[in-house]
Amino acid sequence: MRIALLTYRGNMFCGGQGIYAAYLAREWKRAGHDVHVFAGPPYPELEEGIPLHRIPNDNVFGRTMGDAFDPKAPFSLLKPLSLWELGVSRFGVFPEMQTFGIRLMRRWPELQKRYGFDVVFDNQCLSWGLLGIQKMGVPVVSVIHHPLHIDREADFTIDPSLRKRVERTLYFPLLMQETVAPRLARIVTVSEASRAAIEKYFRIPQKDVTVVYNGTDTEIFHPIPGIEKQADLLFVGRTEDRKKGIGTMFEALSMLPEHVTLKIVDGRIPGHGLVPRLTRRYGLEKRIRIVDRMLTVPELVEQYSTARVALVPSFFEGFGFPASEAMACGLAVIANAAGALPEVVGTDGHAGRLVPQRDARAMADAMWSILRDPAETERMGRAARARVERLFQWDQAAAKLVDVFEEVIDAADGRSRAA
Repeated sequence: MRIALLTYRGNMFCGGQGIYAAYLAREWKRAGHDVHVFAGPPYPELEEGIPLHRIPNDNVFGRTMGDAFDPKAPFSLLKPLSLWELGVSRFGVFPEMQTFGIRLMRRWPELQKRYGFDVVFDNQCLSWGLLGIQKMGVPVVSVIHHPLHIDREADFTIDPSLRKRVERTLYFPLLMQETVAPRLARIVTVSEASRAAIEKYFRIPQKDVTVVYNGTDTEIFHPIPGIEKQADLLFVGRTEDRKKGIGTMFEALSMLPEHVTLKIVDGRIPGHGLVPRLTRRYGLEKRIRIVDRMLTVPELVEQYSTARVALVPSFFEGFGFPASEAMACGLAVIANAAGALPEVVGTDGHAGRLVPQRDARAMADAMWSILRDPAETERMGRAARARVERLFQWDQAAAKLVDVFEEVIDAADGRSRAA
């Protein structure tokens, strides 16, 4: 099968979408499929032999006019799409998803003539351009990891002011995605929780959305024996993402004995952000260690091995890579019973503990009950890794997605014959 895999931001360090694209491309190639990746900057690092087609942009969002202008290429911003990106970004609109799809659509006739793709797989761009590509005769399947509506609502809970509501409504391309998603050949998602959210926000019936769980690379993410434990608890993720629920985590830590420590791994902690503010609010300066630089994957794996228990206090996760990666590294997980986290961690208590959202007392009790029994902590860590090995493997995810592609292609062929 010839697969065109689209990801508007391709680098693995941009978040879960980059991890998702890189591993699926690898597994499809290993299974004998001809997969091409179409990506916007920052570009992904792919396994050797996987073609990368770059869809560039001028990266103007969040930059001043002076920074956006490149004196070495003074006319680069005079292209119509670049001018549009520059203009709307001044009003807080994030344009990359829209323009990625439009730029690709303009090149698609030539690309399709050259490569003859059987299917297009979109990594939650949901751009207007996908409708044009599908109209040209290639079915488009898209994954929705979770609706962006949830991110917007998380921001509203922090700042419900009218100004913030206008800013975040402009930022997220919700109208575009709500229009495009129901018109594509198929929607897939990564958990039952996300499937329910897709029905709520996109009005696509759950029966029409296929769940294919993400994988986790257990060859890379694994326990490292002999690493010194530098903290009792570990949080990995974007601390400025309001969905991550770090306020509850800080409050819970303040309820525990002073010898209990927390390490936070986030390469993008602003000096005026949530972490320093919450640290001061709860008086935790001596109990928190921060790793605020970008890590390579081996360095991240090593960080997982420096703690005893991982914390995932998110209010919603479409899947939850920090949970599955920590589990693969042999850590028990304490997570909110929210989003897909019960599906990843499990509800039987073998691999971790689930606690109610925004309940600091319950989270503190779960922390203490696990940490005070080292033998139980280690047993849960072994069970956590075994769960990932059994349920969340990338080759399984890639194979299930190919099954979906075959169904979509067969349906498209059937419609063509009928016409």
